[in-house]
Amino acid sequence: MRNDKKQKRHQEIAEAAYALLSKHGYGGTSMLSIAKAAGASNETLYRWYGDKQNLFAAMVQDNAAVVKAELEASLTAEGDPLAALEQIGAKLLTLLTSERAIALNRAAASDSTGALGAAITEAGRGTIAPLIERLFDSIMQTGVLKVENPSEATETYLGLLIGDLQIRRVIGQLDPLSEAACSARSDRALMLLRKLYAA
Repeated sequence: MRNDKKQKRHQEIAEAAYALLSKHGYGGTSMLSIAKAAGASNETLYRWYGDKQNLFAAMVQDNAAVVKAELEASLTAEGDPLAALEQIGAKLLTLLTSERAIALNRAAASDSTGALGAAITEAGRGTIAPLIERLFDSIMQTGVLKVENPSEATETYLGLLIGDLQIRRVIGQLDPLSEAACSARSDRALMLLRKLYAA
C-alpha cells in the first residue's frame, strides 16, 4: 500500500479508536472492535501495530508530531532558543489540553493495567521533555538565563506552563482552552521563568 493511502487508512483507524475509547474506555476497546468500526481487518491492525498498546502509542505520537517537529527544527536552527521556547509553549499547551489528549488521559486513568498510561508517557512526555531539555541546554550556553540544570529547568517550565490545567480538563472541571488563553499562559510561564533564572 502506498504511503499516502496507508496514512489515510491509519487516520481512519485512529478516528474509530477515539470514538470507541470515548464510549467504552480503554479496557472495553479491543483491536477487533476498532477493526470493525474502521472497516478494516483484525489481521491488518495486528500487522501494522502489533497490539492495542502500540496502536494507542501511535495515536499519541500523531498528536505530538507537530510540536516534536518544531522542537527538533529549533534545535538545529541558528536562532534564539528562548524565542523558540516562546513559540512552542502555546502549541504544547494546546496539544496537552486538546480533546484527543484528554480522551486518552481519561482512558489511561481508568486502565487498571497502567498500559495506556505507560504508552502516553513514553510517546508523549518521554519524547517532548528531552527535546525541551536540550533547548534549555542551548539557553544555558547563551547565558541569557542562569540555567545550571537543564533537566530541572524543564520540570520548572512545564509546571509553570501546564500546572493543573490538564488534570482539571480530565475531570471535567475546565472547558477547552482558547488559542488566546494558551498564548497568555505561555507568555506568563516564560515571564516567570525569566524571573526565576534571571542572569
